[in-house]
Amino acid sequence: MKQRLSPDLFNLPVEQIKSGFFSDNYFVRTQEILIKDNHRPKVVMQVFQRQHAVVCGVDEAIAIIKKCAHNPESLTIHALHDGDSVEPWETVMTIEGDLADFSHLETVYLGALSRQTKIATNVRKVVAAVNGKPVLFFPSRFDHYAVQTSDGYAAHIGGVHGVSTPANGALWGAEALGTIPHALIATYGGDTVKATKAFDQHVDPRINRVALVDFSNDCVATSLAVARELGDALWAVRLDTADNLVDVSVIPQMSTFKPTGVCAQLVLNVRQALDAEGFNHVKIMVSGGFNAERIRQFETAGVPVDIYAVGSSLFNDNINFTADIVMVDDKPCSKVGRSYRPNPRLTLVE
Repeated sequence: MKQRLSPDLFNLPVEQIKSGFFSDNYFVRTQEILIKDNHRPKVVMQVFQRQHAVVCGVDEAIAIIKKCAHNPESLTIHALHDGDSVEPWETVMTIEGDLADFSHLETVYLGALSRQTKIATNVRKVVAAVNGKPVLFFPSRFDHYAVQTSDGYAAHIGGVHGVSTPANGALWGAEALGTIPHALIATYGGDTVKATKAFDQHVDPRINRVALVDFSNDCVATSLAVARELGDALWAVRLDTADNLVDVSVIPQMSTFKPTGVCAQLVLNVRQALDAEGFNHVKIMVSGGFNAERIRQFETAGVPVDIYAVGSSLFNDNINFTADIVMVDDKPCSKVGRSYRPNPRLTLVE
């Protein structure tokens, strides 16, 4: 039986949500009108979206309703589970009760569902493309820090292997992973070997030693220099060449392929150089502009990547949830085109 996250796990600003601070104002006014007019019919609110997707944010939406509705004990919720695959227009959740008790929450729970489903769906597409290799969730620098916890949870639901911030892993108990930033290398005068040695000397030995090797735009030479220095202690090298640069090792091989960034030829050059000196144990991690389509191209071509770190592409695309009243006092009543669509997959939320 699938388990839901406890509502108590979510750090919700309950009083602000209850007050309508985060709500489209017409939902708050709807609530005010219903109460003042003493018009309190029982409604069924139906929630859906329009794409093939991996739904996520359900547990947070439930938490929002249970903690921020008025008289939440009088509301009946049926919902899918985080991680369920859904069809376009499939009902994801229904809320039954007095609309005046939860009208003010529509903006908030739809927003949680929309964002988390977008991330879970994008991650699942990437995971499907990597042939079982680890995917690391590294986009937190591209958005506001306040969303990191829910983003990391959505990435986990999508199947990600690891995350980069403690907040990303907070809801699912994952420790943050991390390599070496360009900033650390710069403080050592651009010497990647010195920076990596400092990491090795001062960071918990249980942490994998991963060297970032593109600082000087010569990934082959830098990878070999670090491997010679660290030997068996070096776990992986990370290639992160910018998309407007051509690595030194690729320039003599330029022909019909796009030579910029972390191209397939660059990965091959690094793999061959490491193997030639006996560093077969050193894995290759790539980052910088990877998405499901680009990863699929690499995997189809047999490019020897061991780990993909994916960033901003996981925030692309929009998945928008909508909520409509479809029943009033047990009778069908809905906007044209939005009729009640019962879903036997929904389960009662206790």
